[in-house]
Amino acid sequence: MFTDMVGFTALTQSNEKLALEVLDRHNRLLRPFFAKFHGREVKTIGDSFLVEFESALDATNCAVEIQRYLHDYNASSKDEWKIKLRIGIHLGDIVRSGKDVLGDAVNIASRLQPLAEPEGACISDQVFGQVRNKISEKLVKLAPQDLKGVSFPVDVYKVVMPWEKEFIEQAQLLDPRRIVVLPFVSMSPDPNDEYFADGLTEELITKVSLVKGLVVIARTSAMNYKKEKKNASQIGRELRVGTLLEGSVRKAGNKIRVSAQLIDANTEGHVWAENYDKDLDDIFAVQSSVAESVAGALKVNLLQKEKERIERGRPKNLQAYDEYLRGVYFGRAPDQDSMRKSIVHLEKALELEPDYPAALAFLGMQYGGLGFFGWEPLEQARTKSAELATRSLELDDAIPETHHSVATVAFYSDGDWARALREAERALELNPNYVDGLNDYAIFLTGLGRPDEAVAAIEKALELDPLSPNLHNIAAAVFAQAGRFSQALDSHNKAIEMAPIAGHTNLGVTYVMMGRLDDAIKEFERAKALGGTAFFGGNLGYAYALVGRREEALKILDEIKSQPNKGSVNYAMANVYAGLGDKDKALDYLERAYQEHTLFAFPLFIVEPFLVNLRDEPRFKELVRKVGLEGVHPPDLWRHQ
Repeated sequence: MFTDMVGFTALTQSNEKLALEVLDRHNRLLRPFFAKFHGREVKTIGDSFLVEFESALDATNCAVEIQRYLHDYNASSKDEWKIKLRIGIHLGDIVRSGKDVLGDAVNIASRLQPLAEPEGACISDQVFGQVRNKISEKLVKLAPQDLKGVSFPVDVYKVVMPWEKEFIEQAQLLDPRRIVVLPFVSMSPDPNDEYFADGLTEELITKVSLVKGLVVIARTSAMNYKKEKKNASQIGRELRVGTLLEGSVRKAGNKIRVSAQLIDANTEGHVWAENYDKDLDDIFAVQSSVAESVAGALKVNLLQKEKERIERGRPKNLQAYDEYLRGVYFGRAPDQDSMRKSIVHLEKALELEPDYPAALAFLGMQYGGLGFFGWEPLEQARTKSAELATRSLELDDAIPETHHSVATVAFYSDGDWARALREAERALELNPNYVDGLNDYAIFLTGLGRPDEAVAAIEKALELDPLSPNLHNIAAAVFAQAGRFSQALDSHNKAIEMAPIAGHTNLGVTYVMMGRLDDAIKEFERAKALGGTAFFGGNLGYAYALVGRREEALKILDEIKSQPNKGSVNYAMANVYAGLGDKDKALDYLERAYQEHTLFAFPLFIVEPFLVNLRDEPRFKELVRKVGLEGVHPPDLWRHQ
């Protein structure tokens, strides 16, 4: 914590005697608060204190109580000069030098302090993550700040004090730099051209996401409003966005007409609007123009390198781009038929333009999905996915999707955990709003025994994509692995509403972790009745075995064996045998999965609650060593074993 007295330097110059009296009074008033909240006074620098605390919560509570006390003290005091402070708080590593502390964390705290209002406090994002929902004061995120001497951006939050009624009212306004690109309406005479409108929407989301300073809602949540007719203020409240980008597109022959407009969700007034009547091959220029106009209208400084990235990745062949849009359109549906249609269109795009990085990356993801779900032999699909991802990255290493594609291959197929993390982090450097990248990054961190970092990633993803059922399923698993069961159950309930099979299955897994086996069985049975796969069946068989319903568990084993996806089958069989207490057979099936390169498709096995009774077995430890997960320590959350 850094504190600083407002106006003290000027007072020193005008009345040194009074300044010394004020400084003495300031020191006497503040020091008891530091001790009360377990703070250690590191040093004083003129009228400033540097204090370290045992926790971010102690530091924040101390700041609030100091400001409350001084506010009341100043109101009742007859002193000639009122003591008003600015306070900055940051959480990070420090270097000790005698009784002093040094390092970037200290520097950041000192840079946060001037951002606070008199009688106020500002905290960094790291502190926010520790104190949110733990203090009664409202925390409001400020506009992006560049801190002097700090080479990376720091998100800053204002602690709203009780007497700041005007600010509290203003804070209810939605942040204009938090934006959603709503589905563009297809006005084309051919109803089959809907893919083009959806494709334009997705391309605009991608382009606008590259503008640093804007927070852009992800495609999944945005597309929820394709059929729902709601006004701007309703959508703003539901997504917590202050700005909406909406419009329409008409495609007829080689001509397009794109209408776009920005709407203020707080007032429902128009911020900017433009019509583009162009030839079809000008579509890329239109996309770039819209993204740049959005930045300008919202007063966000667009750097030259951001402009270059927005204009990057344009294919030379317009027909290839058209096939790519069709491929993406079908590839967004999670069923086998749609994925195969997607592959057909993407391969056509690559016939027309072989060096098309975005098409290569998306095609690699489609093959990976076919293998993961058992619709293609996993080894064959894995090899194809890896080749396409690598080729995409070789062609253009500045596209987030290419790094994400390589990361998923490295994690789910190759077991190259270090590369998976490195590529995932690079994708997020290129586009911090990239939700698919955040999803997988959270999964990677969970599987590698880093639950707190995984939670931070998934919470950011939820801010960007609050209406995605898949994301809520992932979030629930991440929260559960971190022991945050109340948050996990909240995400499960949201997921079940939108995607019942996966939702019920994952809720059952969390109940297993919580020791609520009867509830777990009910959820697994619901998922099975809705058409759950063999992999889900392994969960149910495990739970049956654990509560003594052995015959039903054995019946599940027979059902699993008849399934085509050998990767899922081996893993599911291992789960059931682990529940039955037959450790040798459970390990036999895990080893088969490893030998077939399918264990990498389930890299979370080390933190898997169904395999908890295998962890001390030498064969299990050997598998952990083989896949490079030595040193990963899963959480000890499961009390039923």
